[in-house]
Formats: sequence, C-alpha cells, structure tokens
Amino acid sequence: MPHAKTDSEVTSLAPSSPPRSPPRTRPVYYVQSPSRDSHDGEKTATSVHSTPALSPMASPRHSHSSVGRDSSSSRFSGHPKRSKGDKAAGRKGAPQGKGWQEIGVIEEEGLLDDEEHTRIVPKKCYYFLVFVLGFVALFSFFALVLWGASRSQKPQIVMKSIKFENFIIQSGTDASLVPTDMATTNATVKFTYRNKGTFFGIHVTADPFQLSYSQLTLANGDLNKFYQARSSRRTVSVAVLGNKVPLYGGGPTLTAAPGGGGKQASSSSSSSSVAPVPMVLRTTLHSRAYVLGALVKPKFTLGVECRVVMNPNKLNKPISLEKSCHYS
Repeated sequence: MPHAKTDSEVTSLAPSSPPRSPPRTRPVYYVQSPSRDSHDGEKTATSVHSTPALSPMASPRHSHSSVGRDSSSSRFSGHPKRSKGDKAAGRKGAPQGKGWQEIGVIEEEGLLDDEEHTRIVPKKCYYFLVFVLGFVALFSFFALVLWGASRSQKPQIVMKSIKFENFIIQSGTDASLVPTDMATTNATVKFTYRNKGTFFGIHVTADPFQLSYSQLTLANGDLNKFYQARSSRRTVSVAVLGNKVPLYGGGPTLTAAPGGGGKQASSSSSSSSVAPVPMVLRTTLHSRAYVLGALVKPKFTLGVECRVVMNPNKLNKPISLEKSCHYS
C-alpha cells in the first residue's frame, strides 16, 4: 500500500525542487544563406535550414547539441567545397587550406620530371658532341697524314730538248704600219713528266712557253692540260710559234740583210746566212693532286728557265736542254 509522506519529508523536498513555471514560447529564426557552389555572375540558390537558430535565451544544452550536430555533419560530409575566396586564391597561385598540400605535391613531381628530363637531354647531347669531335679529329689526322705523304711525292719534270724548224728575219711593217724587222720562229719543246705518287693522280697545266731574245718575246706555246696517273710517266711536246713578230731594232744579230728577202735560217740555206742567236725558254708548270676529293688536294708548282742557242747548223735537229735548264 502506498506510503504516505510525512510533514518532515515534504518540508525537506520543498527547497530543492521549486515549483515549475509554465513553459515560455521561444521565437524561431530561419537562416537563409547563398549556396556554396555558386560562382560569380551566376544565380544563387537559397537553402532554408529547418533547425531553428538559437536565441540568446536558449538553454546551453541545446546549443551544445547543435554544435555537436554541426561538427558531426562537417566530419562526415567528405571534402568541403571551396568557396569563392579559395578559388580566387587558387587562381592567383596562393593555395589555402588542404589544397595547397596537393598542389605542392604536384609541383614537386613536376620539378622531379623536369630534372630527369634536363639530365637525360644534355647527356645525349654530350655523347653526340663527343662523337662528332672525335670523328672530326680522326678525319683531320688522317687527312693530315695523307697530305704529308703526298707532299713528299713531288712530280719529276725534266726538260729534254728543243728543235728549231725554221727561223726567219725579214723587213716588214707592224699593225700601225711602222717599218721594222719581223721575226718568224717555229720550234718544238719536249720534256718528260713523271708522277711519283703511289696513291693519287695529278692534273697538269702550265703557263705559256715563251721563247725570248733579250726582252723581246719571239714565240709562244701553250700546253694542253692532261692527267697523269699514279706511278707513271710520259713525254710531252709543245709547239712554240712566232709569226712576224716586230723586232724594233732588237739588236745587231737580229737584223734583216740588205736586199730582198732578208735573213733566213733553214735547212736549205747556208750556215753563214744567220748568226747563232741566244734565246731563253721560260715556263711554269702547275700540278694538282686530288688525294681525298676536294679536301686534300696538294699543289705543286715548278718554274723552268732554259738557255738555248739557236744555231743555223742545227735546224731540224734536237738541241739538248738537260744541262741548260734551271728549276725553281
């Protein structure tokens, strides 16, 4: 059966539990905020939270529970969306929050890739440069050896003889109709050319062969260029001709005899008709060898000067030049 409270129990319980006042109605506030996903220039969507905002008169227990809900919701909501300020900062290169760590990792990986790339490319270029320089050095050394070997194998040129077919001095006029003595010369020069090179051929040319008396050039002759194979030799003939060359009083030896035809030295004339005439034969021979194409092409130049006497008694007979020539 129920136990009846005594007066002492009623008296002790009265101060500890004051009478409850009727519940007071609290105002409810609704918060309207723009959506976080909105961008500049776009429409904003409003979200109305059903949870009423707490008034200053709200109890602490409700405030703690709301804070707990907010923290729990933020804890389980995943990655938070970036606000406009974060996006602007990201665009300007100033990361905020957790995003800067990800950006730092990406940038560090990019720097590592760039370092690996910069390490690989110069190494390839270095090997290529070493190969090119080595090839150029070896090729230059080989070409230098060939050039030195070819320079030691100079061609050998020996003047053999000269033969006068005729030599005529007669009176005449030059191009300006000035009367003077005229000389006509016909001679043939022979020489031998030997290529001592064992691994290259030679292309040979020459300056005009000049046959002169004192300072007067009486005859000229041109050498037809030719090619001389390696380790070979040949005999070359050059025709030296002069037709009615004005003498202009070249000397007492070269004067026409009084009377009709003048002086003529030929095989049918007497030996006393023309006195011996000292002459000088000059020329320069150029030899070019193509050892390694156009890269190694040594050139040899040889000047020849021979002193010869045109003797009327030796017309149509070779006159030896072996001991009367100077080579330079």
